[in-house]
Amino acid sequence: MPRKIERVSKKSVIDPAQLATLIRKGEERGFITTSEILYAFPKIEYDVEGLEKVYDDFKERGVAVKEVQEFLETKKQKEKKSKKALIGKIDPIQMYLKEIGKSGFLSAKEEKELAKRIEANDEEAKNKLALANLRLVVSIAKKYVGRSPNLTLLDLIQEGNLGLFKAVKKFDWRKGYKFSTYATWWIRQSITRALADQARTIRIPVHMIETISKYTKIRKNLLQELGREPLAEEIAAEMGLEVEKVHHIRKIAQKAVSLETPVGEDKDKQDSVLAEFIKDDKTIAPNTEAARKLLKDRLKEISSELTPRELKILGMRFGLDDGVMHTLEETGEEFGVTRERIRQIQAKALEKLRKHRELKKVRDYY
Repeated sequence: MPRKIERVSKKSVIDPAQLATLIRKGEERGFITTSEILYAFPKIEYDVEGLEKVYDDFKERGVAVKEVQEFLETKKQKEKKSKKALIGKIDPIQMYLKEIGKSGFLSAKEEKELAKRIEANDEEAKNKLALANLRLVVSIAKKYVGRSPNLTLLDLIQEGNLGLFKAVKKFDWRKGYKFSTYATWWIRQSITRALADQARTIRIPVHMIETISKYTKIRKNLLQELGREPLAEEIAAEMGLEVEKVHHIRKIAQKAVSLETPVGEDKDKQDSVLAEFIKDDKTIAPNTEAARKLLKDRLKEISSELTPRELKILGMRFGLDDGVMHTLEETGEEFGVTRERIRQIQAKALEKLRKHRELKKVRDYY
């Protein structure tokens, strides 16, 4: 018989009714997600003992605690994880929260004293201030769970910790506000930056991510107000930017699509990919390439009656050899004759080509 749900202390953040609901849900389907636990108990990071009791209740009833990411994994990834599970499974979130729960809270006076020591490059003070605020990172990170299939809660916490360490270095105690107020901004920025990097194939600078976010919000608001897609001029007026800048933001905000994306109604069974339907403007079309080859053969046939000297002069004058058209003077210097002599040879060679019997075939290409 599974044991009854233990009653928690008055200071605990675990609501017995909420816990009972979660257990029923878990028993019905065999698992519960960390996101559901975090949603049910918003301040769980402040009650490590209560969290351990929650995990114990799930374990005794055979309810597995899973990350949302596990439902997006491939078959191979799941097989790999199941092999590791045979060795023994320890919940990393439970371990982490238990570890950070050992650090106590700081008073405003203690924060101020630590900040002063940090100004003197005291590493111990930096670590103490950071450790005391790790629960703050968890509180913020859990609000972003599920935003990216590639980032678990622990990944988000790690990114948030990077922002926390930046806040520790930059905190100015003289301004009078609490450290947690200042650190929150840095933690959020670090997490949102990581989410943006994961969401895009092409990385966008942080300042542009914030600008794009503002652009998206204003665009949605105008769309609701106007009942239509807002013009770039209207968005520019709201953002206080030039219209050209808005066009630039709009272009950057577009998401990249892989050329290997399957095309068709049943994308799992289609062999065709997007790249097969996109024209490459830098590559010469097959029909154009074939026409150029035939034209080249015709010109070679017609120019066979010219002398090597005449061929080279026409090549230099019209850029047939290297794509560069040379002047009469430049061509004359090459052959050691005057520009007038080059003009005469050129005129004579062109006259020969005009009278050639196969010239009509070349005209068909123009």
